[in-house]
Amino acid sequence: MMTREEWESRDMTALAQLQRSGEVSPRELAETAIERIEALNPRVNAVVLKSYDAALAELDERKDEPAWLGVPYLIKDLHAPVRGMPLTNGSRLFQGMPAPEMDSNLVSRLRAAGFVFLGRTNSPELGLNASTEPVAYGATRNPWNTARIAGGSSGGAGAAVASGMLPAAHATDSAGSIRIPASCNGLVGLKPTRGLNPFGPHRGDANHGISHEHAVTRTVRDTAALLDITAGPDVGAPYFSAPPEGGFVAAIAKPPRRLRIGFWPRNWQGEAIDPEPAQAVEQTASLLEELGHSVEETRPDFDSGALIGDMMTVLMTTLGPLLNNIERQIGRSIGPDDLEPQSLGVLERARATTVDTFVIALMRMQLEVRRMAAFFETHDILVTPTLTMPPPPLGYLPTDHGDVDAFLEKLFGVAPFAAPFNASGQPAISLPLAWSNSGLPIGVQLVGRYGRDAELLQLAAQIETARPWFDRRPALDG
Repeated sequence: MMTREEWESRDMTALAQLQRSGEVSPRELAETAIERIEALNPRVNAVVLKSYDAALAELDERKDEPAWLGVPYLIKDLHAPVRGMPLTNGSRLFQGMPAPEMDSNLVSRLRAAGFVFLGRTNSPELGLNASTEPVAYGATRNPWNTARIAGGSSGGAGAAVASGMLPAAHATDSAGSIRIPASCNGLVGLKPTRGLNPFGPHRGDANHGISHEHAVTRTVRDTAALLDITAGPDVGAPYFSAPPEGGFVAAIAKPPRRLRIGFWPRNWQGEAIDPEPAQAVEQTASLLEELGHSVEETRPDFDSGALIGDMMTVLMTTLGPLLNNIERQIGRSIGPDDLEPQSLGVLERARATTVDTFVIALMRMQLEVRRMAAFFETHDILVTPTLTMPPPPLGYLPTDHGDVDAFLEKLFGVAPFAAPFNASGQPAISLPLAWSNSGLPIGVQLVGRYGRDAELLQLAAQIETARPWFDRRPALDG
């Protein structure tokens, strides 16, 4: 078993290199992660389903020796089927339902590479919150301050990695759900370009191209390494973005070209936000200028309120038929014993939305995206805060009421910067580039041009070299 210091001093890539060299066994990697989960999870409540025995049994039975054999991984309790592992979407409604009989294509690629799946991480119910506090499993707490949110909807993944359970974990993102917890937990969180990672075969389209899957990690090279494993279209994909020739890890070994970068330290309306994330953006802009890039303060010309409003109409309306189908499966109506009040409010709105309203919202969203995308004709990168404030206290985004408009207004008051780039499908990454005066992580978002994930990661790696963050860890006992 590796010691805590040995474990936390290495990222995912370094742990795999130890295994390949024979210094540790694949089983030792998995068992060390299990030991760290058991020690740390009572403090943060990141892991809500454990599958240790099945993972170790599969590892012992494998006859092949892929490059990542034994590297531990946790899968989010949302969207991603794993063969034989229950999937509850953070909700009482799905507890007790049969486990999936097959892997998603992304999970299948990770499994083939040698990763072992030790369980599932906590998610807000149906992924509908920027904080992970589901009634089904309780709140996930931020390892930097356990009274604060860990973000959402991949909050369990963020807390698991930041606390030191393991160096990387699966995450999904429909309105910032990778980047928000990356910011809250001091991690790297990339939402790749639309279609770069597979999303079948269990769904033909990921919410009209709005939803994405990837990971939260501690290093840029781990983010790149995971993309090299998972990227590429799956059978029948309605759209895809091609990986770079030679792969992402090879790409980040080279510095980026001189980039045209815009930065924006306020909200989309030009109003001041909390001074600490604003200052983090300004400091990042200064660093980028020092690194030789062309930098100016500017923002895309688009109506963020209209874009986010239409995008949420699309996302919420899509949820309605899925839950209607669940009602048919269970033979009864969904009620307050199944879903939280906010989720029931979303379901009620979805059922009241007409086809005309849905289609018009989708069309308007796409037109607004075209306005926003024009910015990237003259700029390669946009730099914004990830959040308008450091991680707020637990309970700041409650779901114990059904007022959908009030909830969304408060949610996007905290996290307005990520969602537009789900609508556009562009790559966007949150990097841990600042900490508040009270010791909380503050992420900075970098957005790249469509399909230019390699260029975005090159820039992220250059920033990581100039302002390293790896050795900064929360003082969490365990």
